[in-house]
Amino acid sequence: MVVIRLARGGSKKRPFYSIVVADSRCRRDGRFVERIGFYNPVAAESEEGVRVAMDRLTYWQQNGAQMSPTAARVIKQYAAKQAA
Repeated sequence: MVVIRLARGGSKKRPFYSIVVADSRCRRDGRFVERIGFYNPVAAESEEGVRVAMDRLTYWQQNGAQMSPTAARVIKQYAAKQAA
């Protein structure tokens, strides 16, 4: 199954996450099919905290990709922020 999830990057105590499309059997930070965005939980007010390519997200969801609960929460917050 194909999943949309977060892959952790960054250094110790400074997390940075890539929003990736990956095979569910691959490791969290391992091989992925496509990187569709990023999430920076410790971004300053002047920095961009989240970016998602919504067209690619829609494409993968139409082709059967499932979102992890955390990825769904982050993307939902991003979509609400874009609509406002």
